[in-house]
Amino acid sequence: MLYRAFATVGGLTMVSRLLGFARDILIAAALGSGVVADAFFVAFRFPNLFRRLFGEGAFNAAFVPLFARRLEGEGEGEARRFAEEALSVLTATLVMFSVAMMLAMPWLMLILAPGFITDPAKYDLAVLLSQIAFPYLLCMSLVALLSGVMNSLNRFWAAAAAPIILNVVLISAISLAIWLGFAQRFGAGIILAIGVAIAGLAQLLMLWIAVRRAGLRLRLRWPRYTPGVKRLVELGIPGIIAGGITQINIVVGTVIASLQAGAVSYLYYADRLYQLPLGIVGVAIGVVLLPDLARKLRAGEHKSAMDSQNRSLEFALLLTLPAAVALTVAAEPIVRVLFERGAFTAADTDATSLALAAFALGLPGFVLIKVFQPAFFAREDTRTPMRFAFVNMVINVIGSLGLFYLFKQLGHPPHVGIALATSIAGWANALLLWGALVRSGEFASDRRLARNLPLILLASVAMGAAIWFAVPPLAPYMASAAALPVQAAALTGLVALGGIVFFSLIFATGVFSLRQFAKLRA
Repeated sequence: MLYRAFATVGGLTMVSRLLGFARDILIAAALGSGVVADAFFVAFRFPNLFRRLFGEGAFNAAFVPLFARRLEGEGEGEARRFAEEALSVLTATLVMFSVAMMLAMPWLMLILAPGFITDPAKYDLAVLLSQIAFPYLLCMSLVALLSGVMNSLNRFWAAAAAPIILNVVLISAISLAIWLGFAQRFGAGIILAIGVAIAGLAQLLMLWIAVRRAGLRLRLRWPRYTPGVKRLVELGIPGIIAGGITQINIVVGTVIASLQAGAVSYLYYADRLYQLPLGIVGVAIGVVLLPDLARKLRAGEHKSAMDSQNRSLEFALLLTLPAAVALTVAAEPIVRVLFERGAFTAADTDATSLALAAFALGLPGFVLIKVFQPAFFAREDTRTPMRFAFVNMVINVIGSLGLFYLFKQLGHPPHVGIALATSIAGWANALLLWGALVRSGEFASDRRLARNLPLILLASVAMGAAIWFAVPPLAPYMASAAALPVQAAALTGLVALGGIVFFSLIFATGVFSLRQFAKLRA
């Protein structure tokens, strides 16, 4: 049941991320890493931060346990009343916040991208695009609440499918901009920003309809600070900080990267690539594991809850360790085939691939955070993860600044230091969470996990070696001079080789069986 839910959320997330690749390939070809690209990525980063904070499980860290408690203990009517109270207060708060932020954006941009101040045209464009796209923040925050309702009812597909709408709308927007001849012009950025706002409204409409079809007809009440809302706020603020620290670190990196021309774009493209496995695995675990643990702990099924944590950790590393190795070893050909065309040059490929390799080193750590945090959230403890998240952020800020200037001093690309610091901070957070759970007796590795983890690591190393030796003979077919179908076929062959080596070893050693695979499809 748990793996099947992972497969549902992960599969729909994969569809969304693949469409996201198509979107970014078009954006890279049309905008490259120039002024319009940097301005749009900064404008999109802020509302997109809130999408990931709210939509990928952080808001649900507070909402789901409280909603589930009412649903299980007091009935659907009380749960619906709590959801309506939360919806009303959240809507009123976010409307006021959004209006204030849009008005303050000319000054807020000094914090979001201080490096843009030396280029007034880029700065003004970033402000305008941010103001146009900002309503997306309001919509996605409400989508997160509605997603929490659906996830608590064990209906995961609607929330997991909603991000697909964003990518479909933005693909349409950038295609329109290219058709109108706006490539590398300010008009392309404006069309994309409008697309972001439209996508937010469309996702909100989709979740609203899904909740009504699930039998819960929510209505807006007059906002009141009830005891239930108070408890939601008490848990929610620490939960959002803790659950969204990786995304907060990315924003910190963007602020520092604005000091280097093109660096915002390099980090964005690299972030999009490593977010594919992080989204498929990390988001699936974060969304599914929290309500599962909350229900089991509420019912006193502690042994079953421990098993869920072990299987989630096993599932996470089964997919993210090989992904991290592959993205590190084959970073350059992956970036070259996906992005190097049009305005995206060979120099952009080199800069982006270095950042991707640095991010990939932290990928398992980022996913482990998604595995360990629900154990705290399900017990309505959001403060402990928040404290660890604060340590994470301090490490990231100091590391990003220090490595940025150290790499610059040594003649290396400074933005790579930012990506490396983010990975270091992610591992530190994961280890702190794991240590706290072990010390409190709330997590212990079972025999199956202890046996399988070394085998997964061995299979990942073997896969990495196979890819390493396969890249040189395939390089001419993945070069920018080759036709796109030839490039795509070569990269597909490289990925297939890695997959065959890895999964052959996984099945041969008994880490994963055909019976388990059949359950994913059931």
